[in-house]
Amino acid sequence: MDINIIFKIAVVGIIVTIICQVLKKSDRDDIATVVSLVGLIIVLTVVISMIADLFTQIRQLFDIF
Repeated sequence: MDINIIFKIAVVGIIVTIICQVLKKSDRDDIATVVSLVGLIIVLTVVISMIADLFTQIRQLFDIF
C-alpha cells in the first residue's frame, strides 16, 4: 500500500470539513450535507478499489481462480 493514498484521503477529509464549516456558518446546512456525502462517496470509491485490488492479489497468491 502506498502512503500517498492515505494522504489523499486525509486531504479530501480536510477540504470537505473546511467547506462544510464555511457553509454551516453561512446557513447553508443542506448544501453542507450534500458536500459531506460527496466527500464520503469519493473516499469510499478509493477504498473499495483498494479492497478489490487486495482480493485480486489474494486470489492470485493462493491461485484460487
